[in-house]
Amino acid sequence: MSRPIGRSRIAELLLAALLAIAATACSGAAESAAPRSSSAPPTSSGAAPSTSAAQVSPSPTATPTSSSPKTSASPSASGSAPAAAKNTCSSPGACGFPDAKTTGHRTKLVARDTGYMAVRQDGLVIRGWDITGSLDIYANNVTVIDSRITSDNWWGINLRPGYSGLKVLHTTITAVPGKGPDNGGVDYAVSNMGGSSIEVGWCDVSVFGDALSMGQGNIHDNYVHDIVPFVNLGKEWQHTNAVISGGGNTGHLVIRHNTLLNPTSLKQGASGSIGLFADTGVVRNVTVDDNWIAGGAYALYGGSTGATGIKVTDNVFSTQYHPASGGYGVVAHWNADGAGNVWRNNRMSDGRLVTPEPAS
Repeated sequence: MSRPIGRSRIAELLLAALLAIAATACSGAAESAAPRSSSAPPTSSGAAPSTSAAQVSPSPTATPTSSSPKTSASPSASGSAPAAAKNTCSSPGACGFPDAKTTGHRTKLVARDTGYMAVRQDGLVIRGWDITGSLDIYANNVTVIDSRITSDNWWGINLRPGYSGLKVLHTTITAVPGKGPDNGGVDYAVSNMGGSSIEVGWCDVSVFGDALSMGQGNIHDNYVHDIVPFVNLGKEWQHTNAVISGGGNTGHLVIRHNTLLNPTSLKQGASGSIGLFADTGVVRNVTVDDNWIAGGAYALYGGSTGATGIKVTDNVFSTQYHPASGGYGVVAHWNADGAGNVWRNNRMSDGRLVTPEPAS
């Protein structure tokens, strides 16, 4: 016969039973929570690619760990950092090419109503002039710097044959539409009539039909824009070019790191942004490197069948006026078989490589 169980003993047994029930409940809760916890990562990782593609990566070639549009664009670039930058920006200035902020005069100017002015003093430095007129250079080693020229003549600045050493730097060169001698048109911002090299750098050039005209020279860091079309004395639309060379040159023409824009429509005489033409002789020894180029019938005319020593490298052909940069295409009259001719790493502004058409 067993002894009766006391109240304290009953309380102990009840407490033990409650603890056992609680332990079982906790174990069951842990087991039921485990599947939800283990299934959460697949759900989360499945959503991540969709969010990343929509918000971060504009291209399927983007790296999964990057959230930078510049990085995602890099697979379509040439492999160098500068080319990648050029392929992703929307304007010349954003890509480091010249624009209104980096070209033209940098200082205060003094008004000079010179009209047509013949310069005959060797070594003359024209600095800080705000010229209403034009300069015709019959002298050596003349420098025009930190000035502005507003012309109603055939040119803004012209170097005559037999003279050398002209430099035009940090200068704004423009014209008055409808006031020029070519039936109201104005033809050349800077013209080199001679056989010596001249330098044109960091200039802001606008309005002129054929803005920078020369067979030999160093054209660098300029901003050529807003060419104004006009009907010339021959009653035809004047062919317009940001840079033009007529061939027959004896020296080297370098066109480097410029912004060259020709917005002229095809119906109003658009020719090229860079026009290398064999008008007066064979085109030879021209370097076209690291420019932002847009507009014209073709953006670049390459010199035709006799051209030699033409190097076209690392240029960006922008689609801002036409889908193919020029109205009809990027380049025409390229002589792929010419001695010393090089075409390398030239791209559209969206990153596509440009292959030139054969000369015709």
